[in-house]
Amino acid sequence: MFVISIAALKRNTAILREVREAAGCHLVLALKGFSCWKAFPFIRDDLDGCCASGLWEAMLARDHFGKHVITYSPAYDEADVAELCGFTHHLDFNSLSQWFRFRDQVMAHPRFKSGEMQCGLRVNPQCSTGHTPIYDPCIAGSRLGITADHLAGADLGGLSGLHFHTLCEQDSVDLETTLAAVDEKFGHLLRSPQFTYLNMGGGHWITKPFYDRARLIRLVREARERYDINVWLEPGEAVAIHSGVLRATVMDVFESAGHRIAILSVSTTAHMPDVMEMPYRPDVFLVGRSTDFSPQGPAVTFEGETYQIAGDPQSQIPQLPFTYRLGGPTCLAGDVIGDFTFPRELKPGDILVFDDMAHYTMVKTTTFNGVKHPPIALQHEDGRIEVVREFGFPDFRDRLA
Repeated sequence: MFVISIAALKRNTAILREVREAAGCHLVLALKGFSCWKAFPFIRDDLDGCCASGLWEAMLARDHFGKHVITYSPAYDEADVAELCGFTHHLDFNSLSQWFRFRDQVMAHPRFKSGEMQCGLRVNPQCSTGHTPIYDPCIAGSRLGITADHLAGADLGGLSGLHFHTLCEQDSVDLETTLAAVDEKFGHLLRSPQFTYLNMGGGHWITKPFYDRARLIRLVREARERYDINVWLEPGEAVAIHSGVLRATVMDVFESAGHRIAILSVSTTAHMPDVMEMPYRPDVFLVGRSTDFSPQGPAVTFEGETYQIAGDPQSQIPQLPFTYRLGGPTCLAGDVIGDFTFPRELKPGDILVFDDMAHYTMVKTTTFNGVKHPPIALQHEDGRIEVVREFGFPDFRDRLA
């Protein structure tokens, strides 16, 4: 079961509200990172709206968040643009060819003429600051954003915003580096009266304890003053980080070539794909009674359950005696979460809890192999668990026909 803590979500968005108020910017939820709309009523007041990666996410924002909607996609078709013009507030394009294709259609719409809808371009400042190539939109040959050389001499009439998104789980020092590149390549556009907004995208780890929020506030203020524009930020992970867990059951335990294997009720590839894609190593907790645990490693009791964090056999922190390779129930040989150490032997029926499974997890889940999909629940501030979505065989059956 996925369990989302409303209290943890509200702690995150309270921080984001303080940042946007101090910086004088607008801050929206990136639905590509977290789109559990049943949680929207609890965080709506702290945010200015949502950013969407296409029509369906934009419709979700319109129907269930009810505030400002920013839409950007690498490509639109005519039907997408026609529908989006009816309700999105920012419609950002990925290329000049897309903008030129739809410019007349967009500019003829009453919402564009009234100023209720504005249009922008995503730009690529060609400034890589990340460490994972799959998440770097500034690599050579990137399909995301327009480079400065393609804008030289182009007719940009009708546009009023620029949009960049280059960060992924990064601190504000990387934003400062990026903003210097943006100013060098696109500053002349931002200084012109035509452009009224700058979207700095997502990837800002604003709610992490180490994140330098004072620097972010300074950078946003400086950009607003330098260009006389509105600034927008689109965090996704910062909204939902450390707010959700995935509870799994041990289904089988056996040995293979000297490795202890534990097969779980959840799948890496189907239910937590970032563990394979990022790659990301989650914290894992064994749930039980306090008498089940050895003195090795700290144990924490919460709402009648005792949790002890699993260790890493590479670092042996904490030093725990029993190592298991945790894997999912699919036929994919690589459906493996990793090797973890525990204070006692695992057995079928044990409960493991995977931390930080709200962002970029539920949005990516699949029904691959017909594996049962975990229910989704909200944990309210009074501790009450409300199951908001359960999945059954029809969800698997009806997906492809």
